[in-house]
Order: sequence, then C-alpha cells, then structure tokens
Amino acid sequence: MKTLIINAHPDYKNKEHFSYKLQDLFLKMYQERFPNEKPTILNLYEAKIPRIEKHQLLTVWDKQLNNESLTADEKEVAETSQKLLDQFKAHHRIVVVSPLHNFNVTSRMKDYIDNILIARETFRYTDDGSVGLMTDNFRALLLQASGSIYTNNDRYTPLEFSRLFLQKMFEEIMGFEDFNIVRAQGTALLDEKDVWKNVPEAMQKAFVRFYK
Repeated sequence: MKTLIINAHPDYKNKEHFSYKLQDLFLKMYQERFPNEKPTILNLYEAKIPRIEKHQLLTVWDKQLNNESLTADEKEVAETSQKLLDQFKAHHRIVVVSPLHNFNVTSRMKDYIDNILIARETFRYTDDGSVGLMTDNFRALLLQASGSIYTNNDRYTPLEFSRLFLQKMFEEIMGFEDFNIVRAQGTALLDEKDVWKNVPEAMQKAFVRFYK
C-alpha cells in the first residue's frame, strides 16, 4: 500500500515541534508494520509548489484552455503541477502532517491542494454537482499539532477550519473512503507529557484503521 506523507510545517526539520513528533511516531509504526517498504515524503516547504496567481497556475490554465503555447517558465510550472498531481494519485494512503495556523491549514498546504484538486483528475462535475474520482480505497490521515484544544465543545471547536476543510476536500470532493485525525493539542497550554499522553493510543487506533 503506497503511502505519501505530506509535511506542511514551515520548520519541518525541528525535532522540538509536535508535528515532527507526530510524524516520527507514525514512521516508527510504519517501519514495524512494513519493514521492507518506505513511504514517500514530500516536504512542502522545500518543494516547488505552483500557486494560483498570475504568471503561474492562472496563466497556465488559461493558456491550456485556449490551446496557446506556454513559455519556458510556464512549462516548468505546468510540469511541476502535473508531477505533484501524478504523485498524489499514485498513493492510496495520504498522511498530512501539519500545525494549525490561525485555525486553518498552512499557506503552502493550501497551495498544494490547489495543484491536486483538479477537475477530471481527482473529481468531476455532473448536473447534480461534483463527484469524487479517488474512490479506489483511498484513505487520508491528518496528524495535527495545535496550541489550543479543539475537542472541548467550546468556542474554539467550530473554529478548527483545517480539519473541516481537509476532510471535506478529501471525502466529499475527491471521494476518499476515509479521513481520520490524530491530534497533539494544547501545545501552548500544557506540559509536553500532558499534550502527548493520549497520542500513542490514538495513533495506534488510527494506524490500524488507516491500513485495514
């Protein structure tokens, strides 16, 4: 089962971050379960991720729609975006490792989604609305670190747009079979042991579900 780990942390090499710790725990479980395999790891903040702006994706998509020739720079943008899409579609297990930034995904994660949420590739339009095309046993797992706690059913709970956004994009738009989340919460409020105390058990449950 090919696994793609998408790390969306700007400081992804810093071992002190809980996002790093979450990914490290997942990798240890992965290596135990699949000792002869390696997941693909994509660090968004070291990769070229085309953006929806003029002279990048906006121009490329417009020219492609009108069958116009691309410049050398535009060809590079188009090829980079296509490689990201091909890589995404080739993996049936997608792990997103990310902190919560201002209640949402990081800016580079949003840019990445813009490269893989493509009509006739990962979803299609119908008279009754969009239909996902990623329906062949694709599953997603979000490993998320957050300074606050978002599971207390208080004013912060509905503000966790990152989980809602990613879950809707993966399940409802692209048609993934399953989306799950493992959280390291309260990193700005609690001691490390309190942040981490429920994580190993939650990760184990999510891991089993992820690869069933």
